[in-house]
Amino acid sequence: MNEDLYGEKLSWFKENESPEAVLLVTGNQEYVKIIIAWTKLNVERAEQLTDLTSESVNEVWEWLWTNVKYSRSDLVEKAGIPFSELVLERKLKPLIGNRILYPDGTVNSFVQRYLRQQVLNLFDAKANRRTRKG
Repeated sequence: MNEDLYGEKLSWFKENESPEAVLLVTGNQEYVKIIIAWTKLNVERAEQLTDLTSESVNEVWEWLWTNVKYSRSDLVEKAGIPFSELVLERKLKPLIGNRILYPDGTVNSFVQRYLRQQVLNLFDAKANRRTRKG
């Protein structure tokens, strides 16, 4: 029952995500590195889920994150950012609070598309430079 509830609540957030989340990421390379690393991290639900005591949007979001397990040290390592787990925690708060990172190891789809477009733009710019040189 709780497993289904967890998935149901998480799905609701994914279906109601905000495109404005992209604005927080734009130009912030540390956030970008954390987001990329997040998608490569082993993120799991807790084996025993806590009870959901409220239906308020913010409390449901907190409940989802209370019931997730991941290694902060692995996240620091994969992000390749030389700071402590404490500093990482401060960097994660806006990404979690603005629903950019999801507690299943995925990312807000608008942010994901933005990052993919940035990569495509890099490839296009490099291809254009090579064409002009050739």
